[in-house]
Amino acid sequence: MEGEISNFIMVWTLVVISLTYCHTICQNVPSGTKRLLAISPVIGLFFILPLSLTTISLGGLTSFFIAWLCNFKLILFAYGKGPLSSSQSFSLAYFVPIACLPIKIHNPIESSKNGEHPCPEINKRGLKSPMNYVIKCLVIVAFLPAYERKDRVHPVMINLMYCVHVYVGLEVSLAVVGAMVRALIGVRLEPQFEEPYLSTSLQDFWGRRWNLMVTNILRPTVYLPVRSISSRVIGRMWAPLPASFACFLVSGLMHELIFYYIGRKEPRWVVTSFFLVHGLGVAVEIAAKKLFAGKFHLPRAVSIPMAVSFILATALWLFLPALLWCDAEDKARGEDMAVIDFVNKTWTVLRFSSTMIVSR
Repeated sequence: MEGEISNFIMVWTLVVISLTYCHTICQNVPSGTKRLLAISPVIGLFFILPLSLTTISLGGLTSFFIAWLCNFKLILFAYGKGPLSSSQSFSLAYFVPIACLPIKIHNPIESSKNGEHPCPEINKRGLKSPMNYVIKCLVIVAFLPAYERKDRVHPVMINLMYCVHVYVGLEVSLAVVGAMVRALIGVRLEPQFEEPYLSTSLQDFWGRRWNLMVTNILRPTVYLPVRSISSRVIGRMWAPLPASFACFLVSGLMHELIFYYIGRKEPRWVVTSFFLVHGLGVAVEIAAKKLFAGKFHLPRAVSIPMAVSFILATALWLFLPALLWCDAEDKARGEDMAVIDFVNKTWTVLRFSSTMIVSR
């Protein structure tokens, strides 16, 4: 674990240096192909750096942050678009965290100009209260006895717990990152999750409730260009269908890459299948809404169970097996034990130090 931490520090030192280069050199290079060529070595480096890490907690998150989100932001930045081209990113102190971390500065006016429509609760509340995350963490703690006695629990129940564990772990991890950034640069941020278990449809889940930073970055990099091209072929009415499907295809491929970073195993394209299934589902929802033109609405008491059931069923069928194929279960257990051991050792040292101070 000590070697992993050393590699982690090295990786993020190189990330900061590389982004400083992008911020400095691109002030003198006009947006377009020249700027893309100038920062292309950094984009390539960010695909290589995660190979230095092997844990889920450090390697998995780092690959998500720099190989996916940061690289997509840099591609937009090369053409004068995206969050790195906004007035808020002129300062290096803002440019670096906005580039390499999954954060979005709360700015409803700018979001409206870009055609984004975040959930109204997010705009009003900003990051959620700590109690929200504490309750979710306690739910995971309640799962621990079942994990220890897996042979006595039905496999479907264990897998459902794993799905909840993945959701809570990802949301809490991104919230901690957001809280640290907010404390350092003093800006109001938007949460990355908005209670996805209350989703009324697949569009609601992926567009307004789940991992919203990915949604915000896929929209300008994939959705809008594909919609623009498709509108010339099939018309503006149906152009959102291939555009949304393209987003799910790209998301599936990037998840395959992240899972490879975690497990270093040959992709089986199962997780890509998961996103393609959901891409088809979203396309069906879009088509149905256009055909019915708002004439038919399911009550929330019906739509929420339907949407959540479909998401969980497909996650158990395709997403979770792909994650477990990366040895995520064993790695997570080992990392948890390392954290517990570190906490115990730290507590022992602090208790010994306090005893020595009192005795003096």
